[in-house]
Amino acid sequence: MSPSSGTSGTSGTSDDDPHPSRWEPRDPTLHGPPRARRRSGLRRALRTLLGLLLLGTLLLAGAFAAGYLLVEIPPANAAAVAQSNVYLYRDGTPLARDGEVNRENIRLDQVPLTVRRAVLAAEERDFHTSRAVDPKAMVRAAWNTVTGKGRQSGSTITQQYVKNYYLGQEQTLTRKAKEFFIAIKLGREKSKEEILQGYLNTSYFGRNAYGIQAAARAYYGKDVEHLDTAEGAYLASLLKAPSAYDVTTHPENRAKAVARWHYVLDGMVTEGWLSPAARAAARFPAPQTAHAATALSGQRGYLVQAVEEYLTARGIVDEKTLAGGGFRITTTLEPATQEALVQAVEDRVVSRLDPAGSPTDRYVRVGAAAVDPANGKVLAMYGGVDYTQQYVNNATRRDYQVGSTFKPFVFTAAVQNGAQTQQGLPITPYTVYDGTNRRPVEGWGGSPYDPANEDDASYGDIAVGAATDLSVNAVYAQMAVDVGPAHVRRTAVALGLPGTTPDLTASPSIALGAATASVLDMASAYATLAAHGRNGTYALVEEISRNGHTVELPATARRQAVSREAADTTTSILRSVVEAGTGTAAQAAGRPAAGKTGTAEDDKAAWFAGYTPELATVVALMGQDPESGTQESLYGALGRPRVDGGGAPAEIWGRFTREALAGTPPRDFELRLMPGAEAPPATVAPEATEGAEATEGPDGSGRTEDWYETGEAGPGAAPRGNGPGHGPVPGAGPGAGPGTAPPSVPSPGSGPTRPRGQ
Repeated sequence: MSPSSGTSGTSGTSDDDPHPSRWEPRDPTLHGPPRARRRSGLRRALRTLLGLLLLGTLLLAGAFAAGYLLVEIPPANAAAVAQSNVYLYRDGTPLARDGEVNRENIRLDQVPLTVRRAVLAAEERDFHTSRAVDPKAMVRAAWNTVTGKGRQSGSTITQQYVKNYYLGQEQTLTRKAKEFFIAIKLGREKSKEEILQGYLNTSYFGRNAYGIQAAARAYYGKDVEHLDTAEGAYLASLLKAPSAYDVTTHPENRAKAVARWHYVLDGMVTEGWLSPAARAAARFPAPQTAHAATALSGQRGYLVQAVEEYLTARGIVDEKTLAGGGFRITTTLEPATQEALVQAVEDRVVSRLDPAGSPTDRYVRVGAAAVDPANGKVLAMYGGVDYTQQYVNNATRRDYQVGSTFKPFVFTAAVQNGAQTQQGLPITPYTVYDGTNRRPVEGWGGSPYDPANEDDASYGDIAVGAATDLSVNAVYAQMAVDVGPAHVRRTAVALGLPGTTPDLTASPSIALGAATASVLDMASAYATLAAHGRNGTYALVEEISRNGHTVELPATARRQAVSREAADTTTSILRSVVEAGTGTAAQAAGRPAAGKTGTAEDDKAAWFAGYTPELATVVALMGQDPESGTQESLYGALGRPRVDGGGAPAEIWGRFTREALAGTPPRDFELRLMPGAEAPPATVAPEATEGAEATEGPDGSGRTEDWYETGEAGPGAAPRGNGPGHGPVPGAGPGAGPGTAPPSVPSPGSGPTRPRGQ
């Protein structure tokens, strides 16, 4: 064998070897087979991970130790010796100063056991066995907040006590960290009874009441020792949302407050603190009407209440922090404008009430608000006869139907969305609808709906403009279907109504004003129409500071909520309502104006919503029993068989607008109308119709205008003084554009003696 043929053993193989070797020479750069390398890498990764975990644990332990050592229990915060808040008018003159914080500390043994347990059922059921802090609950609450399941605190009663007494309500990581360590120290240094006593004495219950003793006096007029289980459960319910769950201040939130009360009582049964029989026998204990400090008498209390709700609802200042005092708040309210509004209400309503001679006069409540269309600032507000006598603010409450003052939003939605009738015709001021009473709406897939017109009047074929003048329900219910109720709802919200407005339902009935928006909400929406469709959140506060430090206010950038054509064309038909429709009493303003009347179901409320280019104001009369709080009809009030929006509300509006704008030259509306909204050349000749329509004059007295004999403008006539910038009085022709024939005008026998907004 030659040397070149190789050798036996492991050094190699010959080409003729039938059993070649199955391995190759080893790579000297490798340290072992692949499996061993993988095991080695895994061990290194595990060692690294364990090292990191150990390091993280040591860091956390070090941070905890450092925090525990460095964070001391501080003295009581400023809320323990709270100051008053100072409220100023826009020009810096004093408006009001609220009272000192109402607090009376008590011993824990003065609080009935069932009341203490009600608080625990509401806030922390395992308080006596749990630790001072609950990290799991804090993480869970943070996760729920981040994932959109609702904002939650995850704080124990001990942590809440620390926040109330030692710290503040700021939502910062620094404050939460301090709260965590102070709570741990308190949990070690104080007994559960001491902590619970401190918590009950420092918690805020609304009505400027700090502590459960002050709350017992404020809500039930008794000392805490005399509270029963049901009353204690209601006070415990307030801890979650003090002002919102006050059912006398916010009757619209009663359902939520009662639900929270049930939750507390059910929790007591679950924990064995209340027998099922006692639970079944419990009845919701309605609190007494709030009694305000005399310093907030007259309109001052209503204005302060509205400003406080404005600040807290927008997260500008926490409710508890605001109640702690020390704030200097400059409002948007103007003293002269405010006085003009108060005097108008006094003159046209309050001075005319005779409760002794007319029992219905006892029910009359007035709410009003005025907004500057240019910037959305609230210039004046009327909340009621006196804050110390009637606590609920009639300008901000949301529990009365707005009636036909909602109809303009339907027409605005029609123009905004380019809506058409069931026959495919565009909806303009001259589009003809069937105004027959009880006419079923067409094109609606829901339950049959056939609304009645006011006084069951039938109008036959009638143009949209004239139907607006006469507030014809049959026309607007059909229009809402043609536009789409969902589009109508979206337009109303875009104009300024809150999306949470009760009964703002996307159905044909939305056109008739079943929604219960507040007077201030409606003023904001009408201000949007006056501002050619531009809107921004209304403002009640110009500046706010505390201890010399300015509190940042949210930006109020204005936006185009609806097109200018949609807003201005709506203004054009609302001008006709004032000039010749149901709102002629508003002519007392003595300047170009647009507006709409409205009446709630069963005449429980009457509205007038209107505006000039400079000022948008809404006025409402509401019927409410002063003892039971139930809504009542206004039949017979103010010596009139029926109270409607064209009466006292329009009279107040006219008187107030005249005085508020005195010295300001009248301005005409500069309108940009939709195509087809220009007035056609055809007009209603005096000899074309018969009869007269009764309306209310600017002085508020009943008078009869025979439009067709005198040649004055009526619901179906051409506008008076129709010139540049002056919108037409729609209804002059049945068609959708120029060249159409004059409309049919209802005869005296085919409609109500006096047009009224439903």
